Amino acid sequence: MTDSEKTSWILYMATFPPRECGIATYTRDLIKEMDKNLSPLSKSKILAMNNDVTNIYNYPKEVVLQISDTDIQEYINTAKQVNKIKAIKLVNIQHEFGIFGGSLGNYLIPFLEIIKKPAIITLHTVLPNPDDKLKKIVRDLADKSACLIVMTNKAVEILRNEYKIKTDIAVIPHGMPSVPFSKSKKEKSVMGLKDKIILLSFGLMNPGKGYEYVIDALPEVIKKFPDALYLIVGETHPVVRKKEGEKYRNFLEDKVKKLGLQNNVKFYNKYLKLKEVVSYLKAADVYISPGLDPNQITSGTLAYAMGCGRAVISTPSLHAIDAVRLDRGIIVEFKNSQAFTDAIINLLSNPRLKESMEKNTYAYTRFMTWPNVALAYRKLFNKYVVTSKKHEIIPQKVKLTHLMKLTDEFGVIQFANGLVPDKSTGYTLDDNARALVVYCQHFSRFKDGAKLNLIKKYLNFIAYVQQKDGRLYNYVDYARKINLDNWIHDPHGRAIWSLGYLISIDSIPKAIKSEAENIFLKALTVISNIKYPRAVSFIILGLYFYNTARPTAKNISKIGKLANHLVSSYNKNSSDNWQWFERHLTYSNSKLPEALFYSYLATQDEKYLKIAKSTLDFLSSVTFQAGVFAPVGQDGWYSKNGQKARFDQQPVDVASMVQTLVLAYKITKDESYLEKANTAFQWFMGKNSLSQVIYDEATGGCHDGLGKSSVNLNQGAESTISYLLARLSLEKNNRF
Repeated sequence: MTDSEKTSWILYMATFPPRECGIATYTRDLIKEMDKNLSPLSKSKILAMNNDVTNIYNYPKEVVLQISDTDIQEYINTAKQVNKIKAIKLVNIQHEFGIFGGSLGNYLIPFLEIIKKPAIITLHTVLPNPDDKLKKIVRDLADKSACLIVMTNKAVEILRNEYKIKTDIAVIPHGMPSVPFSKSKKEKSVMGLKDKIILLSFGLMNPGKGYEYVIDALPEVIKKFPDALYLIVGETHPVVRKKEGEKYRNFLEDKVKKLGLQNNVKFYNKYLKLKEVVSYLKAADVYISPGLDPNQITSGTLAYAMGCGRAVISTPSLHAIDAVRLDRGIIVEFKNSQAFTDAIINLLSNPRLKESMEKNTYAYTRFMTWPNVALAYRKLFNKYVVTSKKHEIIPQKVKLTHLMKLTDEFGVIQFANGLVPDKSTGYTLDDNARALVVYCQHFSRFKDGAKLNLIKKYLNFIAYVQQKDGRLYNYVDYARKINLDNWIHDPHGRAIWSLGYLISIDSIPKAIKSEAENIFLKALTVISNIKYPRAVSFIILGLYFYNTARPTAKNISKIGKLANHLVSSYNKNSSDNWQWFERHLTYSNSKLPEALFYSYLATQDEKYLKIAKSTLDFLSSVTFQAGVFAPVGQDGWYSKNGQKARFDQQPVDVASMVQTLVLAYKITKDESYLEKANTAFQWFMGKNSLSQVIYDEATGGCHDGLGKSSVNLNQGAESTISYLLARLSLEKNNRF
């Protein structure tokens, strides 16, 4: 084992695959996401708990230490080893009573007494009404920990009131895959089940699952829904199998035969990989959680099902009571087959009710996805130890999947209902111009010839909306009718920016650039009518890039004239405590100083640089708070001598700020601008007012905004393109 002063390890003490255990699955999923969140110098490592001395496992490289759960001396010896490994900065113990040796797992206590690293325990089980022995063990664990993690507020209540725990307690939900919302029809078709109504339960099988009560409920269900198929997925728990063999499974199979349900109940006896679990959940019409333990405070299977947006029927465990509210599913009595019958028939007979529950469940669980859970873990860990100096999260892959989904044969569709393009909202020049910049940047960086077809498509859209007088109109309905009632200056300016950028890229074929130049020059003929600061700023950007390809004194003169218009606005409205171009801050604010930075590059006039810096610094003072970027909210904006609106925060404002700060750094070489650019980008990755991830790694899309208490789950064009513009601006060696 190597140890490095430069490397930081978080050591997770838990079961781990290939050992078959719910805690093992949880830990694997957690560290997979944590390693995306941590810096390259921070690594997740595993101290694996083995089931007595007779069992060994072919562990992956993440496992650096092992303990046989029944050997108390190994706990002591391993704790001493942990102390010697300097790279280990913190130990996170994934705790379930059954995976540690001794009485109620008390062999863990001497381990905690010896280690000198901060220890944080994640309690997967918190039992109410503890006897004195249980209470003492849990108190000892808490006393020797820096902090406890639980997964529900109910667990905090029990620990404080019944165990009298004084240690800090953090609530971090269970965690679930980040899965795009979809109806079951598509996945059922893939799995060869398209004609079936799928009822699903999954997890390691044991007699506490209560599956027999669902099976007893089915005859009456099948009379009304003969195509119903109840899938019971998962192998028997290894500990149960070792002690009892397949007694419970055989009991269930016999019950199925006696009831004549062989065509309506199927068992899949396998320990599932995550991909398989998600496939079954996506195929399910109803998820059933019939467990018999009223004190179960966390259920990973229930969390995963809700995370996939499935309507739930569940018995009233502590977890279900907390999570399965009336608008998300149905709670039924323990061991009550008739209650299961009624609930299943109720859901299957009311498609609108079921669909409503699915959407409500999916929306409710977004804060529980693994990216958000890993973010919460990381923030908590950083309270107790600094694992590395920087923790910027920048997804390695630039994923264009969702933008391509939003794009049809004509252009990019404006809005989406969830992930589905909403054709009724039509198309805008704004979005197609931004999309053109994205694909031009991507092509410039990666030289992917397939992207040229998309570039042509967005360029054709811009040509389509241009009129004979040169004006570019913004809105086109789905029937391809242009709204000529209102010529909006900002979209016209954005289109000039995108065309100028395209023309400036050497590697784009000349024919495409020639077409773009024709549109560009025609659009310039009407810019004398444009006075709005943002529209003027976009035009400056377009002229700057055009001039890099076609340098002329005339271009420089146009840039100077437009820049002077911004300077005039600044002189008119600024004061010592309001260094800005207008008497209010609204949207895409940073594009104004960005335009002056480009004006400085084109003209070398220092006055543009001076005002660009002062206004960007002022805007930064308004939008960066305690190391978090919080753009001006659309719900009221920010007027001089007024109060800044905190919500709704929009991705377009974040993207603009990232782009401007990257440019400011490249011009001034001031590292603080680059640091702020990275901080602003982290808004997408969860470093924001709600600590919620806005970028959806699963789809490549971006949620439509950050409200006061929730994220807008729609993933429309503006938000998705804004994320991509911000991400591409941070790409190494990117042009500016």
